[in-house]
Amino acid sequence: MLLYSGEVCEIHINDLDPAIAAFWRSVLTRTEELISLIQTTKVTIEERSRQREIYFNGEAKDELSIGFSAFFLNRVNRSGIIRTGGAIGGISQKGKYLIDCRYNASELSERIRRIAKYRSRIHFSSMDARDFIKSIDGELPRRSLIYADPPYFKKGSELYTSFFRQNDHEEFRDSISSINSKWILTYDNVDEIKELYLRNKQFPFSVYYSAQTKRSGDELLVASDTLKVSEAVDAFMMTAGRKPREQDKGDRVPPTGVFV
Repeated sequence: MLLYSGEVCEIHINDLDPAIAAFWRSVLTRTEELISLIQTTKVTIEERSRQREIYFNGEAKDELSIGFSAFFLNRVNRSGIIRTGGAIGGISQKGKYLIDCRYNASELSERIRRIAKYRSRIHFSSMDARDFIKSIDGELPRRSLIYADPPYFKKGSELYTSFFRQNDHEEFRDSISSINSKWILTYDNVDEIKELYLRNKQFPFSVYYSAQTKRSGDELLVASDTLKVSEAVDAFMMTAGRKPREQDKGDRVPPTGVFV
């Protein structure tokens, strides 16, 4: 995480999905309660069914339960896909990788605690991305970077609770293109998105998934005109958890990161 390494001094995180928002608020304000659930919940097919029920009918549950359900399903579903992902190992649990292969309770608990230690420098909100970007742009320091991860264009409705339609993608493009802050975003690498961001720098790349079957997915990195090519590459490396090239770090490392 960028805060750990000192690459940024504070971060702003925004996610409209109610369950993801509940998870982040639980991490920051109900840390030990969340960790207790992580450590005491059995990782089984039966428990996955129970957590799916909580996730899809979360209105009647408290925020901690909803947030944990999203977390649990992310850890036990193939590729971490919460809504529609199948269980790792399948219902029969006869595969090479089983449902608990990504659920190391001790390690996950320590990750949560470490994030919570930085709570005073983590600012979370749950707004429509278009409104959030406009509201925060004028408040950010000069050396800031916005990383946006909009819903996929092709399969957004299958993967996300809050997905975009065609006009939403266009409005988001208009919103992020109008701000003064430097930004990068990632999308599925499809012709419609290439056309939408035709005036911006574009860099295709591959993402590898290995939850059960190794495969790759093509994505597209788009950068604001205010970023040089080398800056855009370094910015993406930072958001992916890799350090920018040492010879280029200098003043280009932004002190504030914003994740939308």
